[in-house]
Amino acid sequence: MSSLVRAAALAAAAWALGAMQVHAQGQQQAGTWPSRPIRMLVPFAPGGTTDIMARVVAAQMASAWGQSTIVDNRPGANGIIASELTAKASPDGYTLLYVAIGHAINSLIYRKLPYDTERDFTPISLGATFAQLVLVHPGVPATSVKDLLALARAKPGAMSYASGGIGSSQHLAGALFTWQGKVQVNHVPYKGGAPALTDLMARNVDMMIIQPTSPEQVTGGRVRALAVTSPRRNASWPDLPSVAEAGLPGYESQAWYGMVGPRGLSREVLGRLAEQAVAALTTKEMRQRIVAQGGEVVASSPAEFATFIRREVERYAKVVKESGIVAE
Repeated sequence: MSSLVRAAALAAAAWALGAMQVHAQGQQQAGTWPSRPIRMLVPFAPGGTTDIMARVVAAQMASAWGQSTIVDNRPGANGIIASELTAKASPDGYTLLYVAIGHAINSLIYRKLPYDTERDFTPISLGATFAQLVLVHPGVPATSVKDLLALARAKPGAMSYASGGIGSSQHLAGALFTWQGKVQVNHVPYKGGAPALTDLMARNVDMMIIQPTSPEQVTGGRVRALAVTSPRRNASWPDLPSVAEAGLPGYESQAWYGMVGPRGLSREVLGRLAEQAVAALTTKEMRQRIVAQGGEVVASSPAEFATFIRREVERYAKVVKESGIVAE
């Protein structure tokens, strides 16, 4: 037997032994889990949709299991700080992460990450998706998506769209819109969706695609809503067509939120986490709250969420590459 073959055989045996030990440890942990507080990391500041969704799920888990679930906000670097903490945590079910679209997209826009998005996490459940609105300042002479695209084509590079930052859901929605529409519209990133929307209202930018936090943000006359970014009309905005319906066939870009854990969660712990995540979001009260904000409860299984994340990466990979979107 050659030294290379012998080394490979020894490595395989060591891996198998390690895997059996991890499985046995996981079974033992699942039998008593949770026996201490759970930490739910949120990669953004308190008060946003990711934070609100995480706190609902955390409260449900605490109620069901009699153990505190502590929400720990770790904002920064488009979610990378909290993601790295989770990826490097023990896969014992005591460290979790509530994520948004940046979790899937960061691997496309950052040259180097301190983790592998597909390898180092265990998807648990996709909680909900939210339609965004295509908004323009009332001074922009466009009352439809077709008008907006025609205006942008007539004046390449003269218009601008705002976002909450590079890699945010608003940025990706805007980049997809301009790429599919084959128009040149300049991207202006802000440190959050709120200041970006404020500048749209002041007409420092011309348009923005954003998930409103309240109907008042779009009904007060300071912006004009043209369409929703969901694949079909949204119950919260029944008079607005989808972007696909209004002039850009095939367009879809939604904000979304879900829960992941470190790689290696035992099947038993994963099952219990997914069950409680679904229970938290399928109550009548929570469904009504999400729908009122333009959302749709998904409450998926772990396998469904893993498939969803892969599809999101595929959806944006080409537009990110061709648009030259890079975050440093």
